[in-house]
Amino acid sequence: MYKYDSDEFMKNLYEGVYIVDKNRKIIFWNSGSESITGYKSSEVFNSHCYQNILKHVDKTGKKLCFEGCPLQNTIETGNINENDVFLEHKNGHRVPVAVKTFPLYDDDGKIVAAVEVFTDSRFKEIQYYENQRLKKIIQIDPLTTLFNRRYLEIQLKNIRVEANEFASTFGILFFDIDHFKNVNDQYGHNVGDGVLKVISKTLKTNLRPEDIVGRWGGEEFIAIVKTSDVSILEEVADRIRKLCENSSYKSKNKVIQVTISVGGTLYKPKETIKSVISRADEAMYESKETGRNKVTIK
Repeated sequence: MYKYDSDEFMKNLYEGVYIVDKNRKIIFWNSGSESITGYKSSEVFNSHCYQNILKHVDKTGKKLCFEGCPLQNTIETGNINENDVFLEHKNGHRVPVAVKTFPLYDDDGKIVAAVEVFTDSRFKEIQYYENQRLKKIIQIDPLTTLFNRRYLEIQLKNIRVEANEFASTFGILFFDIDHFKNVNDQYGHNVGDGVLKVISKTLKTNLRPEDIVGRWGGEEFIAIVKTSDVSILEEVADRIRKLCENSSYKSKNKVIQVTISVGGTLYKPKETIKSVISRADEAMYESKETGRNKVTIK
């Protein structure tokens, strides 16, 4: 028979786990169950789930302990059931839980008990939003909402491995806002931040879906362009350049427009990420030195 009374693993799960025998008497109640329901093991042990301790109801208010108990169905049929229900906490309030019930068998294959695993549904939502928050902290530049340098460096390492393994290549575009210091000096850093946001939004919404763009630092941006064709790389770069030239930041009665200088290159087999970034950077500076608001591909 299943050794429920010695299973330390289940005792310490954060999920609620309780086991009932064939008569629906509670014979195991873990710490997760205590945390979610407010009931200590000593308060429910050897009682029966049909005594309506947790008073499970579905979203319609149907009382499942009397009309469609998942545990009872599992005991009778061996079915594994999944439900979203609401249990009553010891303090009286309702808690949304995701429930799953399983049969437990003896050595002869007969059902001798059933286990219910339940998780506070709010925990999943909290975890999701916390993960999203951490993802933003790790991956996203807070001012521009583009990917940050750390994320770009990770993606560059990954795409380099892929390129070397499959004998492919990719493009790098290096963008720099022209005369950005003058914007800050003349209008102040708040306006400068606004200009950065406008340019960032233009980059983000007008690159191809398969490309990755992020803020490299200051007024510099990098795009990883998934192409092996230098003419496509140049076309993407020049299209973005023109769109940035025709974007504007509106501050009170002023309309501020800036241009960008762009450098681009294709990754060469086995070269380092530092090398390909450096070449794109050099191409960008060549655009600046030869008049700005230009694209240079090396």
